[in-house]
Amino acid sequence: MTLDLALDGPALTAALIDVPSVSGDEARLADLIEDALRSLGGLEVEREGDTVLARTALGRDKRVLLAGHIDTVPIADNVPSTMDGELLFGCGSSDMKSGDAVMLRLAATLQAPAYDLTWVFYDNEEVESSRSGLGRVARSLRHWLYADLAILMEPTSAQVEAGCQGTLRATVSTRGRRAHSARSWLGDNAIHRAGAVLQRLSAYEPRNVEIDGCEYREGLNAVGVTGGVAGNVVPDECVVEVNFRFAPDRSVDEAADHVREVLSGYDVAVTDAAPGALPGLREPAAAAFVEAVGSAPVAKYGWTDVSRFAAFGIPAVNYGPGDPNLAHTREEHVRVSDIERCERVLTDYLS
Repeated sequence: MTLDLALDGPALTAALIDVPSVSGDEARLADLIEDALRSLGGLEVEREGDTVLARTALGRDKRVLLAGHIDTVPIADNVPSTMDGELLFGCGSSDMKSGDAVMLRLAATLQAPAYDLTWVFYDNEEVESSRSGLGRVARSLRHWLYADLAILMEPTSAQVEAGCQGTLRATVSTRGRRAHSARSWLGDNAIHRAGAVLQRLSAYEPRNVEIDGCEYREGLNAVGVTGGVAGNVVPDECVVEVNFRFAPDRSVDEAADHVREVLSGYDVAVTDAAPGALPGLREPAAAAFVEAVGSAPVAKYGWTDVSRFAAFGIPAVNYGPGDPNLAHTREEHVRVSDIERCERVLTDYLS
């Protein structure tokens, strides 16, 4: 099998969907993408594990990088792809094989771009960040990621979603005294004590923060509760797991301090955190892209790899076909018109 880059965007998206690539099992799709890019000629192509990179060297003054992950969440009886009118269904159709298809179409069709271009097709985005192919490239091939603008082809319904929220996970522990449940007055129920933690979280009023005209909404929520010893034991420990999605004007340290302040008096331990990314829309390259898209940008709710580029001081935006609300669902699909619009906008902008 080969990937035919002469196919139109929707047909190429279907071809990508039909090659299963659940996180950790991207090798076959990476092989096909690598072979297709090498067959074009005129590109420097590099392979790092199951991440495929390609770039031009045309001597342009500016460079634009396009990045998309090639892995998906586990398949939910939605491969191979199917069409229903304007809708293309299948695992990864929205998140984000339609974006990958647009990237491949640009590599095949742009003859004299106004910018030098870099493409990054990376593995293991849908799992823990330590396995991310983009993270590996950042560590071992960082020079491949330098650009004046990075466009992450995340599903955004073909509008610019700027920056991203930061994310922090923490555990909040309550302690008590273990006892036989028949003589509960001799103990101190740690699960009952956790009720005050949940009440404080329920009453929490999050910030709304406007940055570069984009409104970021924060959220601090309980996402798990663990406790209990046995059906006849008053428990002496309970753990509430919380997730704080914070606006990108906070650092990770500031976010952690805020969570500890909200939950003062309790044992709070941060277990995982990643910084957000400011929208960076005042950077000339980003502003020019927003103008090319022709609609007002909005804040990105959730964490994306724009954060990695922001850490390097590279302006980055999320822009791609597909509805993010459909990602990871059994009924995941993408509109054909979204794929065609994204390819047209990016072709005009990069030309």
